[in-house]
Amino acid sequence: MELGIGLPNTVPGTTGEQLTDWARAAEDAGFSSLGTIDRIVFPNYEPVVALAAAAAVTERIGLVTDVMLGPLRANPAMIAKQFLSLDALAGGGRAVLGIGVGGREDDYAISGLEMSGRGKWLDDALARIRDIWNGEGELETRVGPRPNGKGPSLMVGGYIQAAFERAAKYGDGWTQGGSGAAQFGADVSNLDDAWKKAGREGQPRTLALGYYCLGDDAEANVQAYVSDYYAWLGDEAVQGIVGAAPKDADSVKSFLKGYEEWKCDELILFPCSSDPAQVGLLAEAAGL
Repeated sequence: MELGIGLPNTVPGTTGEQLTDWARAAEDAGFSSLGTIDRIVFPNYEPVVALAAAAAVTERIGLVTDVMLGPLRANPAMIAKQFLSLDALAGGGRAVLGIGVGGREDDYAISGLEMSGRGKWLDDALARIRDIWNGEGELETRVGPRPNGKGPSLMVGGYIQAAFERAAKYGDGWTQGGSGAAQFGADVSNLDDAWKKAGREGQPRTLALGYYCLGDDAEANVQAYVSDYYAWLGDEAVQGIVGAAPKDADSVKSFLKGYEEWKCDELILFPCSSDPAQVGLLAEAAGL
């Protein structure tokens, strides 16, 4: 299993220097990818902008939105172009569009959008993005920069049956939004069924995320960040996320093992602190 690390793009107060220092340190430490999380009504850096900054100071590490809230962007052609651009700027084959619908009412309200049509929007958008990336159509071939080689890849997020079917129809795989290793196992079974029913060959790529913090203030940092970012879920859910987050080397190893047992292809651990020292602490704990 590959191990990626999230950028602190959603940790309030993160500076541009911390973000780019973090990206350099993550590549030097041997992490597979840098991930971003998405919100609008929150003091975070927009995910593609954050990944572009990371691309400018790195050479090989993957650049993953895990996930971008697609319906909030409204124009799937622009999303397709964003990732063609990010991938070309990064050198080709590094950009991964993880995309889902999201569930926060305030993000939709400020965007002037209804939540009720988001699933249908995503179905239509994924088809459009694929057509543009593949150059299928007269206009589609003119959307660039065109890939020189592999180009960007697509991971579909979500935990309902429609999400697995979308991943099987349009994606290179599927990404789980932090529901834990046990749930990952059940979800992968549903994904595999959808993949076979769609007539896809081989196996879908699988991705999952979790949260972590290490060092003397780990517990306080996790509590503060998760309580703020996930306040909309209610205290019980918040405390469940806080409790699951690894906060020392032993719990990091245990967390990784849970996903390895289900043959997850890549796990991205997202930070609850923007201190770039967290990169080295996680690399050491994970044995990179």
